[in-house]
Amino acid sequence: MSDEIIEKPPNAPGRKEVNPLLKFALELGPLVVFFFANSRGEAIARAVPALGNLGGPLFVATALFMMATVVALAVSYALTRSLPIMPIVSGLVVVVFGTLTLWLQDEVFIKMKPTIVNGLFAAVLLGGLAFGKPLLGYVFDQAFKLDDEGWRKLTLRWGLFFVFLAILNEVVWRMFSTDFWVAFKVWGTMPITVAFMLLQFPLLKRHSLEPLFDKKA
Repeated sequence: MSDEIIEKPPNAPGRKEVNPLLKFALELGPLVVFFFANSRGEAIARAVPALGNLGGPLFVATALFMMATVVALAVSYALTRSLPIMPIVSGLVVVVFGTLTLWLQDEVFIKMKPTIVNGLFAAVLLGGLAFGKPLLGYVFDQAFKLDDEGWRKLTLRWGLFFVFLAILNEVVWRMFSTDFWVAFKVWGTMPITVAFMLLQFPLLKRHSLEPLFDKKA
């Protein structure tokens, strides 16, 4: 068993890799559970009375979101014997703010979670750059092999993008209904993120150390 719980740096000897699609599913899965549970909260509450005692659909969804997040981290650890840095930061915020949401019966806490998470990611990435550490390599090194300048530029872009997502979440949850906010987390934030990722392909191509998507199984 590995002595290191947190994942090793990019390209470190002995670093275990997870299939990128599986990694994406583990990170997206809890969000899908949250959206589904909020849209079917009343039916879930009738089927599982213990969950119904937590409150309305958003509180049921919050509880299931927390459980799904912990399960995803457990599966990731079982596969690699380590925990990925960014999902564990997000997971800790989910558990803390989810617990406050359920305990105080105040949905504001769970609505602020994306703002806090994206703000933390922005601070970590931009702060790392300030010290000459392009930390995005921890996230994407399994999919891409870039030169140092490529990682620096990509880290800067993602850091600024997380700032944008934090501001966007604040605007949406404060100005629109809870149902709209939940739907936007999946059908708004996800397409925006995918579009942003696609726009990075020219940079990836310029700075890649090997042909993109040409890895042998």
